[in-house]
Amino acid sequence: MRRKKQYSKLLSIILAFSLAQTSCEKALEEKTYDRFSSTTFYLNAEDAKAAVTGMYGGMLNVGFYGGGWGGANEGWVAQSSFMTDELVCSWGWDGWRKFNQLNFSEDFSQLLNHYNGLMPNVSEITINLEKIQGVNMDANLKARYTGELKALRAHYSWILYNFYGPVPIRVDAKEASNPSAAPIPKPDKQWMVAQIEKDYKEAMAIVPKASDLAAAEYGRFTKDACLMGLMKLYMHEKNWKEAINTFNILKTYGHGLQTNYADIFKYANKGNSLEVLLAVPCRFDADNSSNLWLAMCMPGNYVDPNGLSITQWGGYKMPWKTYDRFNPIDKRLEVLLAKWPTTGGVMFDARANNYIGAIPMKYGPDPGAISEQTGTDIVVWRYADAMLLAAEAINEDQGPVKEAYDLINAVRTRAGVPTYALGQFDKTGLRNKIMDERLFELWCEGSRREDMIRWGTYIQHAKDEGSIFAKPEYVLHPIPRKVVNETKGVVKQNDGY
Repeated sequence: MRRKKQYSKLLSIILAFSLAQTSCEKALEEKTYDRFSSTTFYLNAEDAKAAVTGMYGGMLNVGFYGGGWGGANEGWVAQSSFMTDELVCSWGWDGWRKFNQLNFSEDFSQLLNHYNGLMPNVSEITINLEKIQGVNMDANLKARYTGELKALRAHYSWILYNFYGPVPIRVDAKEASNPSAAPIPKPDKQWMVAQIEKDYKEAMAIVPKASDLAAAEYGRFTKDACLMGLMKLYMHEKNWKEAINTFNILKTYGHGLQTNYADIFKYANKGNSLEVLLAVPCRFDADNSSNLWLAMCMPGNYVDPNGLSITQWGGYKMPWKTYDRFNPIDKRLEVLLAKWPTTGGVMFDARANNYIGAIPMKYGPDPGAISEQTGTDIVVWRYADAMLLAAEAINEDQGPVKEAYDLINAVRTRAGVPTYALGQFDKTGLRNKIMDERLFELWCEGSRREDMIRWGTYIQHAKDEGSIFAKPEYVLHPIPRKVVNETKGVVKQNDGY
């Protein structure tokens, strides 16, 4: 718990240090005690740790309420769900409908905030990578922090690439720390992919395995998380063989499926790395370090069976059309609610009461929470995701062989639904079943948009739902207009905007 409380405090330190670096000469002469400069920071191992820990703030896209891996409309998890078949919203803001319809523009700020939030983080990481090399500290620890920074830069670069395509990230510390540096154009796709791959691989060579991670360091990057990041990248590029090779390494690291699906997302699962490959450690009493998902989803008449208090705004719903694709006996429906307890234990039937969809509860409540902010850890990546990605890659590369069936059947067995028999499907048929399984298993975990783009169904889904706005170029978001203008066109706008 103590490590999580430190995250928010350390983020403030890093932000203050960053401001001090770029302040004017007069400001540097003032006596300030809540800011850090190059003469008062990066002096010892504690400073290095603070710098590295601060960079984890980008996981919740610091400065944005519920951004990043958080549950609000500023975050890529919610957006991924609303831009696909996973979510609709019963609130009045027109942005929800714009997400559903892929009604995008350069002025749709929620599409721009990933860029605005993560590009400075990437530059700051680049600066930190150079600065900590000069710190007099244990060599192994310095190497470890270097690895974490490279993994974080790879992760944030991947998110940027996923949403915007190649972007002009700074990987030279001298340029990154120079506010007067000339703007650089967007790189080509091959450079961007190679840079992300390079950072992940160099990080993986240094950081520990999850099984060797101290309990107090849960949530930091490990070899396991780096492998998963590489799998995501390779799948995006349809590099099936490398995705398979990467999974073959990951599967030797001792991971497996937890017995009960719902337990993965409960408060009590903190620190459990059997299935969770990467998580954002959360707490209810720290700004920008909490999980808002339940407040976004839970209806006002829901009464927790254990008497726990939950803030309930009741906006997010899974459309009935999507919900009805699940097998009624699927255990994953335990946290995807078509009915729920109300006062006195009376069950409420959402469909019978004209709700627009089921409640995607997903996460369990935090027994200590007193507001919308909860301390249930946010799951970023888990082993079931890797298994289904591997099944897909194997099917694409080798056809519907036994290994692909075994991987999808392991996931289905936990869910309590019938497994598939070897030879039951041809390559296309098994591909379709894997596509379905990724919905059933990973709903509202942030992967649906990239999955549907990879499958070529993303734009067509929006059109099938009646969108008159969706067009092929909208597989990428717009670059913020301010960036295009301030660089005098050196950074070009993405096609279609």
